[in-house]
Amino acid sequence: MPIRQLLSSPFALTIFLVLAAVCAISAGSVSVPLADTLAIITAKLAGRIPAVDPALTDIIWSLRVPRVLLAMTAGAGLALAGVVMQASVQNPLAEPFILGIASGASVGATLAILIGTAAIPFGVPGAAFLGAILATLAVLMLAGIHRRVSTVKLVLAGAAISALCVAATNFIVYMAADAEGMQSAAFWTMGSLADAKWHSLFLPVLIVTALTIYFLSQLRTLDVLLLGEELAVTLGIDASAKRRLYMGLLALLTGVLVATCGIIGFVGLVVPHLVRAFTGASHRRLLPAALLVGAMFLVASDLLARTLLPAGDLPIGIITALIGAPLFMKLLFGSSGNFGGGR
Repeated sequence: MPIRQLLSSPFALTIFLVLAAVCAISAGSVSVPLADTLAIITAKLAGRIPAVDPALTDIIWSLRVPRVLLAMTAGAGLALAGVVMQASVQNPLAEPFILGIASGASVGATLAILIGTAAIPFGVPGAAFLGAILATLAVLMLAGIHRRVSTVKLVLAGAAISALCVAATNFIVYMAADAEGMQSAAFWTMGSLADAKWHSLFLPVLIVTALTIYFLSQLRTLDVLLLGEELAVTLGIDASAKRRLYMGLLALLTGVLVATCGIIGFVGLVVPHLVRAFTGASHRRLLPAALLVGAMFLVASDLLARTLLPAGDLPIGIITALIGAPLFMKLLFGSSGNFGGGR
């Protein structure tokens, strides 16, 4: 099947995602045969005791399956955020990491970890969400929310807020006298899926699923916003109100994902552009494909993160940055002719 047809077929992408997930669950410091992996997953889903070594069962079901599911959820969520942000602000460089939203969420999460979560509603996720909201408001105010938001202003505002948030996070960590807290806070700045557990999946899966359903109902609006505010006004769409609503929802999404996984940059930038090159800019084809490719991208990145070093896990944010930074430079110095174009 040609790659253009593959990326345009949600069914084919879903098959590849399942295969990638099963392979990622089997691979690791302890390699488990695919047959045993499938036997464990099938038995657990059927409520039976797997006829496999209990040690392997614990590795697969308690450690690797939640981790791969979290990778799929976070990858899909970050890809969703990138697609919607790029359409909302007509900016091919927009994504939570570039615009400082993830850094704002990291400040809130780090502060909650080091000062305690007793006085903070919803604990670390609540603090991360608040930080993401404040960063979003700051970026939009700097870029000019009541005027047409230009690419240059938005990227510069995001870079400024991101640098400020990174400085604030580093200051909080430096001033803390808690070695354990400092080590935990370092998790948020580099990203990791190592702490994935079954109970930690509920909130990110809920938020990503709910926002996916919502934005799949907004495909026409996203197409109109991508083509400009003048067309939106002609069709009776309040572009400014939609943009504020979308950015608020994406701040919620980013806050939850950062609180669960830490900062994982460039997924929202890499995946939409990769998929858009083959599907075109129509969100009817782009958004479903980006969700599935984003999930596959983070599953593969996490597999590299936990297998490259024999001594332990490499932060997944390093892997995604190594892949995403070259594409970011290509976007800055190259061309993105298919952005906003149809096929």
